[in-house]
Amino acid sequence: MGLLAEGINEVIATTDCNAAPMGIINRKGSLHMVLFRGSHTARNIARDRWVVANFVFDPVLYVRTAFDDLPREAFVREEVDGLVVSRLRDVEAWAVFAADVERSSDEAIIVRLIPVKEEVLGLRLHPVNRGFYSIVDATVHATRYVRNRDPWLGQLIEHHAGLARKCGGPREWEALELLEQYMSARAAE
Repeated sequence: MGLLAEGINEVIATTDCNAAPMGIINRKGSLHMVLFRGSHTARNIARDRWVVANFVFDPVLYVRTAFDDLPREAFVREEVDGLVVSRLRDVEAWAVFAADVERSSDEAIIVRLIPVKEEVLGLRLHPVNRGFYSIVDATVHATRYVRNRDPWLGQLIEHHAGLARKCGGPREWEALELLEQYMSARAAE
């Protein structure tokens, strides 16, 4: 697929009106995802056998979709080869993949992705912003931290929060504040 680089590509993955940040692993043209068992995304992919990668550069959206559900109006239905899929409304590009569970364990499933269609709606220039990428990293660590309270993950979150404060702008600061709210709410549970 032309939109995916070699390595792990962070996207907002959508299934049936569900969105979550996910990494799509591209190694020598072989595409995979690793999903935690019990997540809505893992259940939907195993059941429906498709996923959409949404290319968006909003740090608040990465945080929100990691911890909360989006309203139905955030999604658009698309028909691709007779299959109706859900993508996010406000994206620069999206790609739909057929998805097959290749392996599974007690904790995760590994899904092989086969490109079906991609569409560029309107790409914009995104200069490298360490604050944005630090929000993505802090969010990844936070999704794991709320499950096991590993102190090392807490240190990583603080490291990335510091970078987001230093290198980010208003949208990254808003995302960081939202992330801290989600983590506080989960700690109180």
